[in-house]
Amino acid sequence: MLSCQNVARHSVVPASCSAGTLAFSPEAAARAIINAGQSSPARLARLQHLAAASPAAYDAPFALFPMNTPARGSLLGIEHLEANEILGLLKLARRMNPQKARPLLRGKRIVLLFYEASTRTRSSFEFAAKALGAITTLVQSSGSSIEKGESVLDTGYTLRAVGADCIVMRHPSAGAPHLMAQHLDIPIINAGDGMHEHPSQALLDAFTILKHKKSFQGLQATIVGDILHSRVARSACYLLTKFGVKLTLCGPPEFVPDVAATLAPGLRVTRHLEDALRGTDVIMLLRVQKERLAGQKIRLQDYIARYQMTTARLKLAKREAIVMHPGPIIRGLELTAEVADGSQSVIVDEVHNGVPTRMAILARALGKAK
Repeated sequence: MLSCQNVARHSVVPASCSAGTLAFSPEAAARAIINAGQSSPARLARLQHLAAASPAAYDAPFALFPMNTPARGSLLGIEHLEANEILGLLKLARRMNPQKARPLLRGKRIVLLFYEASTRTRSSFEFAAKALGAITTLVQSSGSSIEKGESVLDTGYTLRAVGADCIVMRHPSAGAPHLMAQHLDIPIINAGDGMHEHPSQALLDAFTILKHKKSFQGLQATIVGDILHSRVARSACYLLTKFGVKLTLCGPPEFVPDVAATLAPGLRVTRHLEDALRGTDVIMLLRVQKERLAGQKIRLQDYIARYQMTTARLKLAKREAIVMHPGPIIRGLELTAEVADGSQSVIVDEVHNGVPTRMAILARALGKAK
């Protein structure tokens, strides 16, 4: 059971990554925090007062108590999305043009709530919102009441009270967006929660793949790097396997434990990069944090020698194979500069595709998916 002190802070139950399982239940994490935090009459009274303070100030009343079901349009993960929902979002993204403003969300207020540093995700969500005519507000843990100990839920209640129509949220702990979605009556978009999921990244990666390949049918893909700690890898596994992509995970045991094969049906794990690359259509490289190598059996130079993507290794893949990376890339570690800037690299295009994809996500969230 969580203590009241833990609930008062913004920490949320982290994902389980033990040697026995990579499974995670954000609902269980959210319930644990809800159960620990519901016993304060003073807190509930204060929230009731907040809700009644100015009910006419906004277009509709809002809920401050557990709603259990997230608001329509929320995007919390890929794992439980149906294939047709994913295809619908990708089709909508193809109709979005960031260079031609579409005032679908004119007057809507979108809050970017980021508890972690971000460049690509945060800026592309902001550009996406503005391209649709929305008003954006950035709230970061630094320089806000979060620094003073305000909880995740109280931050959410505050943002809803001042008029937020949608919250895009990144948090270092798994389950945080699910917790907020169960308590607010507006859409919550998960922009990355701990080691759990990064749904918008998976969608823009799928958008990028389909831009360079005719379809998912018959594709082979390889993900190389730190699978264990990667929310990007989890969401990618969930999405690609829904469409029958043959997926191989490659890396040392410290980063790709055997249990990683249970993330989704049909996954294959190999320790040998050359084996993983033969015949593959899509190569997805993951960032390796040097500090995660500390205390591990594999040293940095060993990792580079065995798993760095070089032009020689790239030749083992299909001639038209594409190289992807969610960023930020570290030249000289995960890949060489020649591969990063080569003709098969779609890394910059991947970043570019984040804006129309996130335009589609926001339009869907606020009921304007036209």
